[in-house]
Amino acid sequence: MANINTAGVDPTKMGVGRAIAVLTSGGDAQGMNAAVRATVRVGLYTGAKVFFVHEGYQGLVDGGDHIRPATWESVSMMLQLGGTVIGSARCKDFQTREGRLKAAFNLVKLGVTNLCVIGGDGSLTGANIFRTEWSDLLKDLISKGKQSEAKTSSHLNIVGMVGSIDNDFCGTDMTIGTDSALHRIIEVVDSITTTAQSHQRAFILEVMGRHCGYLALVTALACGADWVFIPEMPPDDGWEDHLCRRLTETRKAGSRLNVIIVAEGAINKEGKPITCDQLKDLVTKRLGYDTRATTLGHVQRGGTPSAFDRVLGSRMGVEAVMALLEATPETPACVVSLSGNQAVRLPLMECVQVTKDVTVAMNEGRFDDAVKLRGRSFENNWNTYKLLAHVRPPETKSNINVAILNVGAPCAGMNAAVRTAVRIGIIQGHNMLAVHDGFEGLAEEKPITWNTVGDWTGKGGSELGTKRVLPGKYMEEISLNIAKYNIHALVIIGGFEAFSGALEMVQGREKYEELCIPMVIIPATVSNNVPGSDFSIGADTALNTITTVRDTAHTLSGCTVYKYHNDYQPIFVNNFINLKKVFRFFLIDLTGAKMEPWGTPKCKMELDKEKPSRQTENILSSRNQSRAQLVMPTHLSNTALQGLVHPKMKIRLRFTHPRGILGDLIHHSSERRKSYTPRMPRG
Repeated sequence: MANINTAGVDPTKMGVGRAIAVLTSGGDAQGMNAAVRATVRVGLYTGAKVFFVHEGYQGLVDGGDHIRPATWESVSMMLQLGGTVIGSARCKDFQTREGRLKAAFNLVKLGVTNLCVIGGDGSLTGANIFRTEWSDLLKDLISKGKQSEAKTSSHLNIVGMVGSIDNDFCGTDMTIGTDSALHRIIEVVDSITTTAQSHQRAFILEVMGRHCGYLALVTALACGADWVFIPEMPPDDGWEDHLCRRLTETRKAGSRLNVIIVAEGAINKEGKPITCDQLKDLVTKRLGYDTRATTLGHVQRGGTPSAFDRVLGSRMGVEAVMALLEATPETPACVVSLSGNQAVRLPLMECVQVTKDVTVAMNEGRFDDAVKLRGRSFENNWNTYKLLAHVRPPETKSNINVAILNVGAPCAGMNAAVRTAVRIGIIQGHNMLAVHDGFEGLAEEKPITWNTVGDWTGKGGSELGTKRVLPGKYMEEISLNIAKYNIHALVIIGGFEAFSGALEMVQGREKYEELCIPMVIIPATVSNNVPGSDFSIGADTALNTITTVRDTAHTLSGCTVYKYHNDYQPIFVNNFINLKKVFRFFLIDLTGAKMEPWGTPKCKMELDKEKPSRQTENILSSRNQSRAQLVMPTHLSNTALQGLVHPKMKIRLRFTHPRGILGDLIHHSSERRKSYTPRMPRG
């Protein structure tokens, strides 16, 4: 990922004399506004001129008021909005050379030689064609007497960001909008589950994904669905019998409901569609189950973006601007992608070609190749789902006992981790033991079965119970119980306490040989402070809870101050906002404050009492900007925070403390965002 503070280069002058245009095209996706916002603010920060292109490529062709200058204030209040504020439209004119000639003239007369396109593979392919023809388009403009404009625009730099809820673009782990769409789907699944359990119904849910089954696959993995149909991997012949047998076995095991997820592009081996109505008739006629079918439709596109999409769009926007400013006439068009936890640049047309190869493989019946072409993440999700949902436990046992325990504060996702570990262990033939209440509970291990954890995926907190107690003072008892129950391995799920406790047990091996067994730590903490892991279980749900509360508080006038546990390494500092470098481009509009590094005893925020910063003036003076947000650690008192605000600003502070409703929501919410809006504390 590019560093804005490039060594030897003043970042505020990198874009001087340059102009950048940003547009969104194709279907809208939550998080596009975050990408637009980051592009505008980073571009302005570097000294470049930035222009909005409204209504996608149609606005580029029409010109005029569709292309307008962007300012720092014009992208405020945009981060939490879904869809795309600058509009998106399908454009047939741009598909013709005459339309692209008009678009070229509209850009060159403004001096724009850098174009940032946010859209799907079709939109990005169109941008690359535009770039390839740029020289010939300039020649045509010169021949028509428009020499002065064309002389200063010898080449066009193109950078793409993929905005698509389907996650159907190869080369990136996640596209902008996918995570938010998954949140919408899971909220619906959670709601459907309650009514399905009440009436012992089977529900069939159709989600978007005409050519890509990512949403359906991950939804099935997240909710523990009984079956999933995706276009990349049609079911084998005789799947109808297999499906009915699977649903029957689930009911006999004690489940009161069945859930089937269907991608809208699902097909069988012959290429014929598999629809919700077809599946409903099958289940009703063969099994006699009360069955309902639901099609989500465009609900998946709507709503506010998740915390992940806000961060993803912001990080991609930063990288896109740096790619444009660092590009040369010989640099090929690139697309900003997500690889692991990093924003990277990849050749645009190579990624587009691989995406097209997936469609070719499916049309030719090479479905295994299609899954592999989707990428390692997609393939791993498919294999994991098959392991957790479709494999029958073996009859032979390995005589290996594996104990699982939760340690530290509870967090969303712990139960899903326990469920997966239990089922994978059972598949291997191991005996899985449940340890309740952390290290203290090692005195009472109990067997845990495949069906016990069946519905744990969507449950928040810790079904096993968890405590912060470390094993130091119980080391002798723990070693005796490990020998008593013949435990051969430990799976410890938790935060820094789990990490510290495991270290204590490793150190205790010198005295207690019973502790010389394999131990695995699965990081699970909202604080995201376990060494060696970029992202912990529970952190994403906590971020979404914080974001939901922040969005609610944003409707209040004045300044909302969010306070967090000072004994935590704030999750949003490491993975959400880089406060020391480019915090102005991300989640929170800070009121012109100077920030010392977080996590130090001297951590504080200071505001210039004599002259509020430019950003403070912008926030308060721009249209509809009567509110702002501050993020503070809890060890700063409310009185001290009041003193940070300039008296002339006349801002009323509202405090949200982690020990109140926000803290409860962060720790105890379910794996997905809740659909209700929490009541905000006053004062």
